[in-house]
Amino acid sequence: MTATTVTIRLDNSDKEQAAEIAGYFGFDLSTVTRAFYKQMIRERRIPLDLSMPEPNEESLQAMREADDFFASGKPARFKTAADMIASLEE
Repeated sequence: MTATTVTIRLDNSDKEQAAEIAGYFGFDLSTVTRAFYKQMIRERRIPLDLSMPEPNEESLQAMREADDFFASGKPARFKTAADMIASLEE
């Protein structure tokens, strides 16, 4: 396999934002670009939808409740995760 180099021009801010998103999924921009080309060839279309998952309303509410709890300074009900899990088994 002979390798080639592809050069693209884009705004630095766009590159930084894209690199941040790629990093979220554990990739660098070169890997994402190669994956894009491979999938495009395999599917014979322009594919690849890697989007950050948006929490649903139930998850958002749980996060707000956790934030409120931590901000309150109240002591936790359990000292360890094992204690918490044991309480569920009772």
